[in-house]
Amino acid sequence: MIRLLKTGVALLFLLALPVAVAAVQPDEVLQDPALEARARALSKDLRCMVCRNESIDESNADLARDLRLVLRERLLAGDSDAAAMAFMVERYGEYVLLRPTTRGANWILWAAGPLMLLLALGVAIRYLRHRAADTPQDNTTLSAEETARLQEILRD
Repeated sequence: MIRLLKTGVALLFLLALPVAVAAVQPDEVLQDPALEARARALSKDLRCMVCRNESIDESNADLARDLRLVLRERLLAGDSDAAAMAFMVERYGEYVLLRPTTRGANWILWAAGPLMLLLALGVAIRYLRHRAADTPQDNTTLSAEETARLQEILRD
């Protein structure tokens, strides 16, 4: 049984191994190693719009391949890293970036999470304080008649 389990785990590992390999195909690789290194570094920061939170460097989607080729064309044309990224953002929108900028309207998105957390904490504290204040603090003791009745009930 243990041997079968070990074999199953090894098989799952071997099946998952090709997924971890970068999806850049041999016909996409540039001849200049320095230019290829720049292209690979930039493609790790660009989102595959089909695969969602996967970079175009890791994605096997056709659109990711097209984006990798466009990026390499821009680098071959002599664009700097910033100019190539700016071209991609201009052409495909800021959604193409895996790590969006904090400029412009995006600062609202970046600040929304912490602001909502602070708001939720404030509401929770206010609720708990009001609940504690609204709880009746009646510490009255039982009368002799009520005590006798309670003893009678408890005996039964």
